[in-house]
Amino acid sequence: MTKPTADETRTNVRQHYARVAVGDAACGCGPGCCSASPRASRELGYGAHELASVPEGADMGLGCGTPLAFAGLRQGETVLDLGSGGGLDSFLAAKQVGPGGKVIGVDMTPEMVAKARGNAQKVAAANVEFRLGEIERLPVADRTVDVVISNCVINLSLDRTQVLRDAFRVLRPGGRLAISDIVASGPLPDELRADVHAHAACVAGAPPIEELRAIIVAAGFVDVEIALDARSRTFIREWVPGSGAENYVASASITAVRPVGTGCCGTTATPSCC
Repeated sequence: MTKPTADETRTNVRQHYARVAVGDAACGCGPGCCSASPRASRELGYGAHELASVPEGADMGLGCGTPLAFAGLRQGETVLDLGSGGGLDSFLAAKQVGPGGKVIGVDMTPEMVAKARGNAQKVAAANVEFRLGEIERLPVADRTVDVVISNCVINLSLDRTQVLRDAFRVLRPGGRLAISDIVASGPLPDELRADVHAHAACVAGAPPIEELRAIIVAAGFVDVEIALDARSRTFIREWVPGSGAENYVASASITAVRPVGTGCCGTTATPSCC
């Protein structure tokens, strides 16, 4: 199988999630990554009361973990949600930070942003906003965010190094990462790695654990922790049926901190790079 170009992969990802946003049943993958599924969210660890508290349509069953379970959000904080989709984690985060806090969701798919904004209008969510943009070049000012969250999105990026650098840029010193994402626990077969549909299904783009750790550290973060969830192989099996993807990738909880007293490239010698 010929490896797709970067443009082909990026376009396929955008088109895939545009179809998901508008409810196209023929979006072309298994149920776990394709259709809205409250069942899938409950299996990830979201409580029934949490799911009942968000606008109808916000829970699209597209995650691979529960980043808010380990984000430690506090009242008044500003939260940035990378790849916010229909807004599930953004709305839940907004409740945790309260009216004095703020949540910004960023997504590259216009249809997803429109859906999330419509969901916000349903509940008159005053402390949540959704912006169209790429997570490699966030439409967010330097050092204005307390916590960056993300749920099964960074693996879709073709430039994870830039994603983590930009996450570092927007975080205040002492700010935190709390990410659920897919990582490779072993080498993926070449045919799976080159499958453009498997990339959109959050499989083919999964980075090796130590490669991801090195990228996070190089961006300037400290206290990096990556913890695998072996239970995730059960639902990953549904994403690219028959591929054996569950034997090569798993969901992980990823945390890190932007140290206090550093420039945006991670050292005190480079404050001007922000």
